[in-house]
Amino acid sequence: MELIDNYLSRTEFDSYEDFKENFKLDVPENFDFARDIVDKWAEIEPDKLALIYCDDNGAEKYLTFSEISRLSKKAASYFISIGINKGDRVFTLLRRRYEYWICAVALHRIGAVVVPASIQLTTKDIVYRINNAKAKLLIAIDDEFVRKQTEPVLEACETLQNIMIVSDKPQEPKPHHLDFNSDYIKFDEWTEYSGLTNDDEMVIYFTSGTSGYPKMAIHNRTYPLGHIVTARYMQRVQNNGLHLTQSDSGWAKFGWGNIYGQWICGTAILAYDPIRFNTHNLMNVLEKYKPTSLCIPPTMYRFLMHDGLETKHVASIKWFSTAGEPLAGEVNSNFHEISGQFIHEGFGQSEGTPIFCGFEWIPIRPASMGKPSPLYDVFLIHSDGTPCAQGEEGEVVMRVKNQKQVGLLTAYYSDGEMINPFIDELYHTGDIAYEDEDGYYWYVGRNDDMIKSSGYRIGPFEIESVLNTHEAVKESAIVGCPDELRGQIITAVIVLKPGFKGSDELTKELQSYVKKLTAPYKYPRKVIYVDALPKTTSGKIIRKALKEIARS
Repeated sequence: MELIDNYLSRTEFDSYEDFKENFKLDVPENFDFARDIVDKWAEIEPDKLALIYCDDNGAEKYLTFSEISRLSKKAASYFISIGINKGDRVFTLLRRRYEYWICAVALHRIGAVVVPASIQLTTKDIVYRINNAKAKLLIAIDDEFVRKQTEPVLEACETLQNIMIVSDKPQEPKPHHLDFNSDYIKFDEWTEYSGLTNDDEMVIYFTSGTSGYPKMAIHNRTYPLGHIVTARYMQRVQNNGLHLTQSDSGWAKFGWGNIYGQWICGTAILAYDPIRFNTHNLMNVLEKYKPTSLCIPPTMYRFLMHDGLETKHVASIKWFSTAGEPLAGEVNSNFHEISGQFIHEGFGQSEGTPIFCGFEWIPIRPASMGKPSPLYDVFLIHSDGTPCAQGEEGEVVMRVKNQKQVGLLTAYYSDGEMINPFIDELYHTGDIAYEDEDGYYWYVGRNDDMIKSSGYRIGPFEIESVLNTHEAVKESAIVGCPDELRGQIITAVIVLKPGFKGSDELTKELQSYVKKLTAPYKYPRKVIYVDALPKTTSGKIIRKALKEIARS
C-alpha cells in the first residue's frame, strides 16, 4: 500500500502535459502529519524503516515508523508537561540529529509551531529570531559553539521560558535548562487529537531579504502535502527506498527533502549528520548506505567531482536532483560523464515548494530550471505588470486566488505585524527568468540582489549591519560575485573611516569580526576598499555599479 494514494487522484502520468493538466491534490479536512502519515505507516507496516542516522564518529541508529510514532508521542506528553500547547512557537537548533524528527513530529501532534534555525547562528541572530517569533522554548544540541551562543538568550528573550538540550550524555541540573533525552522517555504516550485545523500554523522559516532583518514565512498544516510534488516528482523517491537530502534542519531545504513529502511517499531518510562538510566522508556514506535518491546543492556536486567522485560512490542512486542555487550546465554535463545520469534541478523558495523542476518526462537541458510545477499557476511579468512573451525576461509570479494555496506560505510576520504576501492575487518571487520556445524556464537573477552562496540564501543587510559597527568601517555594501565552486561568493565593498587603511591584516580582522557576530557562512570571502560607494542623487546605492566594482 502507498499512502500517497490517499492524496492524489492519479500518481502516474504519461507526459509533462498530462502531469500539468491532470495532477490533482486531494486535501482532507484537518490533515495531521503525525496521525495521518507517521502513525498510519506504523499501523499498516510496523517494521517499515523511517530513518537511518549516522555521523562521522561512527554513531548509527535505525528507526522504524513505529518507533518514531511511539517516541514522538512520549515527547508530546513531555512538551505539554512543561507548558507547550497549541500555537506555541518552539525554536530549534538541532542540525541533523535524529531527535529533530522526534521533536518535530511531537510538536506537530500537539499543534505547536516548529521554528527551525541553523546552528551557525550567533547570539545576536538567535535573540532577534526568538523575540520576533515570541518562542516559548529553545531546543538545542549539546555543542560548544551553540552553548556559548545560547547562554545569554534567556535574559534577552522575554517570552522564552526554557532551553532544552539534546545530548548523548545526561545534563547537570540548571534552572530553566531541561534534558530532553533523559526526561522525555519517562513519559506515557500522548494520544489526543482535537482542535487542530488545516489553517493552523505548523512551520515557520526565517527568510532573508536585502532591505531589513529576516522575516518569518508562515506555513499551515497542509504544508507537507505540497511536498508530494517535491518528493515524488522532483526527487523521485521510492516507497521503501532510502533518500538523502543533505541539509541542516534549520533550512527550508530540510523540509523539502528530509521529512514531509518523503515520508508521505514511503521512503526512509538517510540522516547523515557531519559537523562540517567533507567530500570524502560524504562519498563513503553514499557508498556504504546506498541511497536510492539524492538531492544536494550544486556546490556539493561541484566539490564532489573536484575531489574525485567515482561511479562506485553513486551506483545505487536512481535519481539525482538539486536545489538551493542555479546549477551550471557544465557541472551537469560533467556529472553525466561520471554517473551516466543528469542532475534534475528544482527551483523554489523558503516560502513554498518547488516552482520549476526538471521533471522525468522532459529532456534535461543543462542550466535550465525545467518547467512549472502543477501546484502553481506560474507566469512572467515585466516591471509594469504586463505579461512577458517567450524569450523576454521578467519576474516569476504565481496567481493565488486565496490564501489556501497548498505548499505556499500563508503570511509573513515581522516585528509583531502579520503581512499579506499576496498583491492583487499575485505572489511575487523576486526572481527573474525567461521562457524559451519549448516552455523551459531559465534563471537570470534576483531583482532584490539576494545572494545564493554554497546553497545558503543570504541577505546583504545582516552582514552590512555587522560590518558597519566595526571601528574602522564608515560604510559598507554587500554583493555576490560569481564563483565556480560556490555559485556566488559574498563580497564586501567598504569605505573606511579617516585614519584607517585597507590591508590584508584589516581584511582578516573584518572577516573574523563578521564570523563572530553573525553566522560564519555569511562572512565576506572578498573585501574591496573604495573611497565612496556608488549612489544615486537620492543616496540609494547603485547595486549594478557595485557589482561591477566587486568583479573588478
